[in-house]
Amino acid sequence: MASLTLAHARTVIDHALAAARGEGFLPMGVVVVDAAAQVVASAREDGATALRLDIALGKAAAAVGMGANSRTLAERAKQLPAFFGAVSVASQQKFIPQTGAVLITDEAGAVLGAAGASGGTGDEDEQIVIAGIAAAGLKHA
Repeated sequence: MASLTLAHARTVIDHALAAARGEGFLPMGVVVVDAAAQVVASAREDGATALRLDIALGKAAAAVGMGANSRTLAERAKQLPAFFGAVSVASQQKFIPQTGAVLITDEAGAVLGAAGASGGTGDEDEQIVIAGIAAAGLKHA
């Protein structure tokens, strides 16, 4: 597979939100971006607060931009807060290095994009995007 399609993105989102409902998590926002951190698709559940999509996009764009899942970025940010603050200010993309976004890869490990969520804890956000990626038949880093 050479690219992340709209059909893939919608499947990721639908299954991520279904996973959130199945677990009884708070209402979520989920965003899928391509390898250039451009939005392919997004959805905000009824009752999700206003910033959910912005935060989910910031997590996904950070993951793609730095080439690492946002859990890894959150750990790195603890060690290098000035650097990550500077990247956030200098970046043309939203940039939120917090747990809740996972890279989407092809079979060879090349990054196709990322899925990010916001609404629950970082662990919950990460859990649902992993479920969505798997349901779409895609791989994650």
